[in-house]
Amino acid sequence: MQRSVRLKSFELVARDINDVDVELLHALSISVRWPHRPKDWDLLRRAGHGIVAVDGIGRVFGSAMWFPHGDNFATIGLVITTPRAQAQGGGRWLMEQVLEQCGDRNLALNATHPAYPLYISLGFTSEAIDYMRQGQVPQTLPPMPALDGELNDLPSDRLGDITALDARAFGTNRARLLALLSDDASIATLSRGGEVVGYSMCREFGRGHVIGPIVARSDQDAVHLTAVHLKKLAGRFARVDTRERDGVFAEFLQQSSLGVAETVTTMSKGRRFLNRESNGPWVYGLASHALS
Repeated sequence: MQRSVRLKSFELVARDINDVDVELLHALSISVRWPHRPKDWDLLRRAGHGIVAVDGIGRVFGSAMWFPHGDNFATIGLVITTPRAQAQGGGRWLMEQVLEQCGDRNLALNATHPAYPLYISLGFTSEAIDYMRQGQVPQTLPPMPALDGELNDLPSDRLGDITALDARAFGTNRARLLALLSDDASIATLSRGGEVVGYSMCREFGRGHVIGPIVARSDQDAVHLTAVHLKKLAGRFARVDTRERDGVFAEFLQQSSLGVAETVTTMSKGRRFLNRESNGPWVYGLASHALS
């Protein structure tokens, strides 16, 4: 694979994302109005692999990352290019580099509207719409359905209690990612009859806090696993990324002042990514667009 590309009047070279100062990555995300802080970039670099496109004097013109979950599956994210690089094919070149690194893995990503045609041309297929819901949390949350079960905090040293549940909902084991997220997250579980049937995480991200992953068996369970965090965030900015367009859970988020700010398209290459089981656990809230 070509490790450099000439875009009209300048040449870009691919470098490992860990070899670049995080402040340059932060500047890149700011340039496209993405909310990632330096701390968020650091977490993502620990979670996955990636490359950046730099010119001869070290300026960063683009990035792309991938996050392996075992040997057979990975998600792709943080595919960012400056307008100048994008207009000259920089995005495609970055994606070709990442696809080569991913090898034969099955892949999933969440495509912004401008990037959607590129991913279609690279063989990805659409599966669902993801709704980025965010806003300032009200002092009083809307009415909720009756709680069926018991909510508890989960210490980070007991992640084994939710790993199998998460793998069933997500489709593959992502225990390493959950461990990374848990370092700075509060975790809630929902139990019935002594069995953990759902969980949620809340952590600082971007402009405020993101609640996700949220794994639950029903809209009603997902509402309570989200509300347990929202109650602690009254007056602050919160975000939930969900593929639920309507229903009890989506309506609860809307009434909690988390309106739809943007949508992206969940896409896959290889095996189908989203496979919802009847009455089984489901990912109601994403860890992030990149991590899915």
